[in-house]
Amino acid sequence: MTVRDLMEKRGRIAAAMRELTENPQGEGGDLSTEQEARFDSHKEELSAVEKQIERQTVIEDAERRMAGQPLTGNEDRQIDEELRNFSLVRAIAGAAGMNVDDGRERELSQELQRRSGQKAQGVMVPLNVFEKRVMTTAAPVGGPGSNLIATDYYGNQFIDTLRAALIVRGLGARVLNGLQGNVDIPGLKESATAGWVAENAALSAADMQFRKVQMTPKHAGALTEFSRNMLLQTSPDIEALVRDDFAKVLARAVDRVAIQGGGANEPDGILSTAGINTVDLSGGVTWAKVLEFIEALELDNANGGAFATTPSMVKLMRSTPKEVDGTDVAVSADYLMEGPRHLAGYPVAVSNLVPSNLGTGTNEHAMVFGDWSDLLLGYWSAFDLLVNPYESTAYSKGNVLVRAMLTMDVAVRHPESFAAGQLAI
Repeated sequence: MTVRDLMEKRGRIAAAMRELTENPQGEGGDLSTEQEARFDSHKEELSAVEKQIERQTVIEDAERRMAGQPLTGNEDRQIDEELRNFSLVRAIAGAAGMNVDDGRERELSQELQRRSGQKAQGVMVPLNVFEKRVMTTAAPVGGPGSNLIATDYYGNQFIDTLRAALIVRGLGARVLNGLQGNVDIPGLKESATAGWVAENAALSAADMQFRKVQMTPKHAGALTEFSRNMLLQTSPDIEALVRDDFAKVLARAVDRVAIQGGGANEPDGILSTAGINTVDLSGGVTWAKVLEFIEALELDNANGGAFATTPSMVKLMRSTPKEVDGTDVAVSADYLMEGPRHLAGYPVAVSNLVPSNLGTGTNEHAMVFGDWSDLLLGYWSAFDLLVNPYESTAYSKGNVLVRAMLTMDVAVRHPESFAAGQLAI
């Protein structure tokens, strides 16, 4: 049903309510008992229709935006607000059969399925991913959920776990949302060339050559377990905590494959892409080697924007002088890194998600320099959340097991836009 249909229905309900108030049949000019009952029924129906109008408006605005039709600032804010109001906790509790109002979550799940062209096995949500852990409310030996039911609970002071730094999106990777079929992105491999000729001489033909970058769906997922008390009793702040946790877990999974990948069933990340530039660091990181990263891209007409490497590599470069004599004695007080996060004038992203086990060794740390906007992250689906309150282990404890799946792929538009090296530390 469209917004127009719903608005017409609202108008009919309002007209029926006005007719009752304008023709009272009770004593003293008031509504009769029957009229009052009908009025209350219309009032409830009107409230329900208005909620449907609000939700359908969000959906139709989203469809117009997907079709390339411009939205006003107010419409953009309305869509963002609706997505922010999607409650993971309500979605899980509703799917587990608990008595919660999860109408918004179910409607948005249906719309996300329609837009993605995929049928969710459970509830499709516009969020993130789960990590495998059990959250309970039992004390004192329960999981982290035991700290979420308290008389004085300060959700804004939640102590999160230490995580690897997330860097790919911040470095400028491009995100493609709402993909459906396999994706082929055409590109120019070789352009036509111009040349100088003598008078009356013929030009040599130089045909253009084309290539394509392909992306196909890859799937990632995880399991988590919630206790019923966790879903029913905790502070509303748990919603923000759950969202934040899922977002970080998802970003970590994506960052890892975007930088390296290439494992079984994984996307091919930068370090697994054929044709990227390589810099030989077997003799150690020197100022000349740092400049080779930059030169490699510029020789291929690419412009790098940032380095990414491991904490151990950064420690080494912070303590390595730019200039040494023949006996490796420093002849200047300048070190390779000009500051905590800068190398040769470019920012340096530091994360344990950059691999430190390349090649045959277990301590070969990678360093990557590139134009990160040439890294593509493509998403085929929202987040498919399947709740199972009957899994044997969880059921015996009264808990709920949740499985989450995400479908995405990684591609590099121009391999020449990246240069990588590795060093055993």
